[in-house]
Amino acid sequence: MNSGFRSMHPSVALVYYAGLLLFAALLFHPLFLATEIAGLSLLLVLQGQGRTLLRGLPFYLLMAASVAVLNPLFSHRGAHVLFYLLDQPVTLEAVLYGLMMMAVLLAVFILFISYNYTLTADKFMYLFAGAAPRTTLLTLMALRFVPLFQRRLRQITLIQRIRGVDAGSGSLRSRMRDGMTLLKVLLTWALEEALETADSMKARGYGIRKRSVYGVYKLDLLDKAVLLLLAASGLIPLFFWMKGYGLVEIYPRMKPIRFGWADTAMYASFCLFVLTPSVLEGKEKWLWRSSRRSGYPSAIPRKTGTRFMSSHLR
Repeated sequence: MNSGFRSMHPSVALVYYAGLLLFAALLFHPLFLATEIAGLSLLLVLQGQGRTLLRGLPFYLLMAASVAVLNPLFSHRGAHVLFYLLDQPVTLEAVLYGLMMMAVLLAVFILFISYNYTLTADKFMYLFAGAAPRTTLLTLMALRFVPLFQRRLRQITLIQRIRGVDAGSGSLRSRMRDGMTLLKVLLTWALEEALETADSMKARGYGIRKRSVYGVYKLDLLDKAVLLLLAASGLIPLFFWMKGYGLVEIYPRMKPIRFGWADTAMYASFCLFVLTPSVLEGKEKWLWRSSRRSGYPSAIPRKTGTRFMSSHLR
C-alpha cells in the first residue's frame, strides 16, 4: 500500500528529512534526540519497515556504542573524575558527551533508513535532475554501489567457497590471499558492468537533450498544507536555538538542565515537526482498516454454519 507520507510530493519528504538531519546536528539535548529517534522509529513501524530497522539495529548500535566507549578514553576533559585508567582520568563529562554522540549517530542511521524507503531514486531524480542531471545521476550511482557491492560480495564468497577460496578460515596469509582474490573478482565485475552501463547510456543518447522524468508529481492542497506545517514547526525550534535554547552544556563542566517556558514551546513545535508524517501514516492505516471492515463488503457470502449449507442445497 503506497499511501500516507510516502505518496506525498517529494519536496515534502525532502524538507522533512533535511530538517531532521539539521536538528540532529544542532539540538544537542537528550530529550530532543530521544524524541527524534522515537519519532523516526514509529514512522518506520507504521510504514511496515520495522523488520528492516531490527535487522540493521545491531550494526547501528555497535557503531554508535564504539563512539560512546572511545570518547572517554581519548578525551579527558571535565571536572568530575570517575576513575583512572592507565593513569588517565575518565571524567563524567566525557562519558555523557560520548552517550550524546551515540544518540546523534543512532538518529542519523535511523533517519537514512526511512529516507531510503520514502524518497526513492525516481523522486530524487525528479527533484534535482533538472538543475544538475550529471551530479544527480553520479550521486545516485554512488549510493547504489554500497548495497550492490555487499550483495555481490556475498554471492562471490559463496561461489568461491566451493572452489576452496575462503577468507574466513585458515592462516592469516591464506586469508589475506583469498580476500584479495575476492576483491579482484568484485572489482572486475563492477568495472565490466560500469562499461556496459556507459555504452548503453551513450547508445540511448543520454545528455543530448534535457532529461525527461517518468513520474510527474504535482503539489495538491494536502501537500501544500503539510509543507507549510513543516516549515512553520521547523522554524520555531531554529529560532529558539539561535537564542541559546535546546542545548546542554557538558564541557568543561556539566551544568544542570533547565527547562523553562521557551524550552517547552520549542519542544512542542519540534514534536509537531517530527510526528507529522507518523500522524499521516496512522490516519491512512486507520482509514484503510475501517474501509475494509464496513465500506467495501466482500462479494463472497460468508459461511454461517448449517443455515448457509441448507439454503444452498435447496
